[in-house]
Amino acid sequence: MVTTTMPNTLEIQQKPMTKHAFIEAGQRTVRLEQEAIEALYSRIDSHFSAACETLLACTGRVVVTGMGKSGHIANKIAATLASTGTPAFFMHPGEASHGDLGMLTSSDVVIALSGSGTTNEVITLLPLIKRIGAPLIAMTGNPSSTLSLAADVHLDVHVKEEACPLGLAPTSSTTATLVMGDALAVALLEARGFSAEDFAFSHPGGALGRRLLLKVSDVMQSDFPQVKPETLLSDALMEITQKGLGMTTIIGSNGTLSGIFTDGDLRRALDKRQDLHTTAIIELMTADCKTVHPDMLAAEALNIMEDNNISTLVVVNADNTPCAVVHIHTLIKAGLA
Repeated sequence: MVTTTMPNTLEIQQKPMTKHAFIEAGQRTVRLEQEAIEALYSRIDSHFSAACETLLACTGRVVVTGMGKSGHIANKIAATLASTGTPAFFMHPGEASHGDLGMLTSSDVVIALSGSGTTNEVITLLPLIKRIGAPLIAMTGNPSSTLSLAADVHLDVHVKEEACPLGLAPTSSTTATLVMGDALAVALLEARGFSAEDFAFSHPGGALGRRLLLKVSDVMQSDFPQVKPETLLSDALMEITQKGLGMTTIIGSNGTLSGIFTDGDLRRALDKRQDLHTTAIIELMTADCKTVHPDMLAAEALNIMEDNNISTLVVVNADNTPCAVVHIHTLIKAGLA
């Protein structure tokens, strides 16, 4: 018996591609998607403004929905809105028909995405959305479609040509829809006066959140080395060794900061062959040292360290009395550097 092996479908369809052909395909894709984005510019019009006003007036949540590739874009738009001051979440239209529509209230606004405007799973929801009374914003590529005509506001995201040479895979159209969603989010961000600090509050686990929210008081060390101006260098070195910060503060008789002594000052003292047992620390300290306040952002303290090539800052109160120190290693551990 002769056994024949059927060729793999992918092997049949695959054709040789040269390096130039790969580059050409990639560049064509970028060009077509760029054209799709440029075509949106003239569509940022009264319809766009109406969509923004509807979203700004929303007292509930913005519920973004879409099926397939549009669903992935809808999820991203919801995430962008939520992180820029507009409470939003994604609702899968298929699951919505089986109970998840309970998420929706009359205080919400729905943004529905569909390239054709006729996606069955989305169209099925229209009577229920209308019954609930939630305003509907549609993003489609067909202004005459069922979804477009049912919407309170329609945003036209049609494209002249998909980047997919078969015209089947959503490429240029999903890019255009995503950009329209970004345009909405940014316009709303500006209308709300959303600040970098507001952004940080919704991103507490990210680097930006840490940089914007963490204060010196959160990372400073209250148990810090301190000696008097008359302290001998040998005794000051003992204090430095015990506290393990490579420096010590020098505190005057009135409790205010007189200066700081670091390992750099020690090297300079040894170069001058200073006697450890007869030289007072006041003769070797740096009097004009950099300081920070407890309520200063930790990121600002890090900038001062980097600009001045130092590793430790003294934290002082309003009356210049030292209360702590902050070390660069602590800031690095906190994820600021």
